[in-house]
Amino acid sequence: MEQSLATELFLPIALGIIMLGLGLSLTIDDFKRVARYPKAMSVALLCQMVLLPVICFGLVITSGLNPALAVGLMLLSASPGGATANLYSHLSRGDVALNISLTAINSVLTLFTLPLIVNFSLEYFMDSGQYVPMQFKKVVEVFAIVLIPVTIGMILKAKAPKFAVIMDKPVKIASALILVIIIVSVTIKERQLLVDYFGSLGLPVLLFNVLSMAAGYFIPRLLNIEKKQAIAIGMEIGIHNGTLAIYIALSVLNNSAMSIPPGIYSLIMFFTAAIFGYLVNLRTAKSAVPNV
Repeated sequence: MEQSLATELFLPIALGIIMLGLGLSLTIDDFKRVARYPKAMSVALLCQMVLLPVICFGLVITSGLNPALAVGLMLLSASPGGATANLYSHLSRGDVALNISLTAINSVLTLFTLPLIVNFSLEYFMDSGQYVPMQFKKVVEVFAIVLIPVTIGMILKAKAPKFAVIMDKPVKIASALILVIIIVSVTIKERQLLVDYFGSLGLPVLLFNVLSMAAGYFIPRLLNIEKKQAIAIGMEIGIHNGTLAIYIALSVLNNSAMSIPPGIYSLIMFFTAAIFGYLVNLRTAKSAVPNV
């Protein structure tokens, strides 16, 4: 996926608007909530920061992806949960407050863990001549484009709560529309490239998505974390911020092939997340039916 007007102009804007929308829904209490849900937060963060990269690395090794695609998928695994997870969690009767807190914490922590995982992946999968580590300047750039809009949104939420409530929905709609425009424009422009890669990349991406949501749901349940929180964690871990991953691939690493796994994942996850939400609630509905 080469840089185009859509990606070069709208991608940073889309990412900024998405993070602004996240900020409009956040308060300081969301960060303090970590102390209220220590077990759920700890399990979710361990799954997000440690387990997902390990699962992704195993899939990449066993599927034999070419180096650029391997790094692209690892980049995705290191990206935080997306704001869309909050919506899907709400529709699936998950703990949305936990989702918001996780998204906030993940977005901050991954600014430090993401460069480590990406640089490890670049060094492991790329030849020495192709290995270009994330420069400190670029890390700061990503830090700014993520945290500044979130901070502005939080300030608006605190200082002008009525305005924040009014703007919350339009900002979410705008970010979704811009993201759709980017994905559609890139898909049309690089349709042949996507077709060529989908055969080798489609199954690993789908497996990573399904395993992410499954791990995010079943591991907390095995540890006796309540179902609402498990659904929230499953959505948080299964729905990544693909926009951030695409932005880093194109604008930071300057490698179009690395943006293909996040692009395909961003399309797949909307359907798999809906199916996941339906299935976990189907089990609840069945258990609620009285025996006659």
